[in-house]
Amino acid sequence: MAASRRRRFVVTAAAVAAIGLTTAVTTGCDAVDKALDCVQTADAIADSVTSLQQAVENASNDPTQLDESLASIDKNLDKIGDKTDNTDVNKAVEDLGDAVDNVRTAIKNGDNTPDVSPVTDAAGELTKVCTS
Repeated sequence: MAASRRRRFVVTAAAVAAIGLTTAVTTGCDAVDKALDCVQTADAIADSVTSLQQAVENASNDPTQLDESLASIDKNLDKIGDKTDNTDVNKAVEDLGDAVDNVRTAIKNGDNTPDVSPVTDAAGELTKVCTS
């Protein structure tokens, strides 16, 4: 199931890259660069979300993986937030950040297998706004 999500993110990223290159003629390089940065970062976040899902599954073996996955998502959110002034992207970044914070809170409260579906959903929304 995680491989399916990753494949979906990769296909989406490739489609956006093609659209971005097509629109370069009319919108200029700066807009295309921002769109590609958004897609690339969203793809990196998708990888981090996949790692987070695996970390939750293996939490009893290595609980540090949860923190590492959450930190990776945060790092990529910072990247994408710094590179865009698009309101929809910023909202999606904020929502994903909130979902990550909720997982952290659950872990701090003793939940070793927190529900990460809100993180997955928010990452999907970020990918969606990066591609529209």
